[in-house]
Amino acid sequence: MVYLNRIYTRTGDGGMTALGNGTQVSKTHLRISAYGGVDELNSVLGLAIAVGLECELVNWIRQIQNDLFDVGADLCIPEDDDAGDQTVATPLRVTSRYASRLETWIDTINDKLDPLTSFILPGGGVAASHLHLARSVCRRVEVGVCHLAEVERVNPEVQIYLNRLSDLLFVLARLCNDSGKKDVLWIPGGPDGQTQT
Repeated sequence: MVYLNRIYTRTGDGGMTALGNGTQVSKTHLRISAYGGVDELNSVLGLAIAVGLECELVNWIRQIQNDLFDVGADLCIPEDDDAGDQTVATPLRVTSRYASRLETWIDTINDKLDPLTSFILPGGGVAASHLHLARSVCRRVEVGVCHLAEVERVNPEVQIYLNRLSDLLFVLARLCNDSGKKDVLWIPGGPDGQTQT
């Protein structure tokens, strides 16, 4: 249970903050950046909901937003802590079922989409554009988590989830573009079809 009765604490005024296990680190630490990016992605998804999505999609995005809090909770406690103090509650860890759910949704949506004959430009309708933005933020967040994983242990299921999520956001954007009919196709070399040199 989380209980917040004060929003400001002044404890981070000097540029330090605490991980979920109480360890003090710089606010520029890769782990802080990783789960800060997850928070940004969650906010972008909230914006996508606010512009208007179909009811079923809103339910899916809300589930993803909840998942992203779990992802943040996983990232805020280093993997090394799992074998630590047994008096502390077991850290929340993302499992394979998170990505499996996304794969089911991707397969369901992809069956409804026109086949792609080219890469597509991010855009189309307002909802699709917000989902494309969320997809690109998700890719950046995934890169940040991969960067962290190069120097510290990270639950591999977090990386898998973020990778799958960017795929889902891509097909959701296409779905919001009239099942791909309103996708804007990339024309290599420009609109005149001439390859530029």
